Amino acid sequence: MAGIIPAAGSGSTVSRFRRRRYVPIADINVTPLVDVMLVLLIIFMITAPLLQVGVPVDLPKTSAQQVGGKDEPLVVSVNAKGEVYLGDTPYEIADLGTKLKAVYQEKPDQRVFMRGDKSVDYGKMMEVMGVVIDSGFRQLGLLGEQAQQFGKGIGTVTPAPAPRGQQQQPQPTPRR
Repeated sequence: MAGIIPAAGSGSTVSRFRRRRYVPIADINVTPLVDVMLVLLIIFMITAPLLQVGVPVDLPKTSAQQVGGKDEPLVVSVNAKGEVYLGDTPYEIADLGTKLKAVYQEKPDQRVFMRGDKSVDYGKMMEVMGVVIDSGFRQLGLLGEQAQQFGKGIGTVTPAPAPRGQQQQPQPTPRR
């Protein structure tokens, strides 16, 4: 009788059917990570311009600290052309007064911030401020951009040089 004899060195027939061991792959698949990051980037690129508030106004520079608050204030803006806005809505000055009076009836403790272009006439700003105060609001603030701070002496005022022929009086030194 003839039988199958395994070849020398090949082992038994059992070793032929042995399963291979599972070896985990240590690489991270970054494709889903990149996809999610690109989608988030696109979402932020689209929504960031929509977060800009109000009318484009070239605000004057100031070194004052920012004022914090709990609720969203009303913003009255006056652009370079002298047009008056409440939020994003344009108003005539008479119509602004009636609208602000209606808002005051609902929320008498509401804060109002005024934004005025630095090229706007001072009289125009005072006229709009008078309308806001006549509406009943007492919490009124003026907005400005934060000034760039260069060098030392920020926040101090240096006196102007005296005209020729006049001597400048020495300033008293502050006591501590």
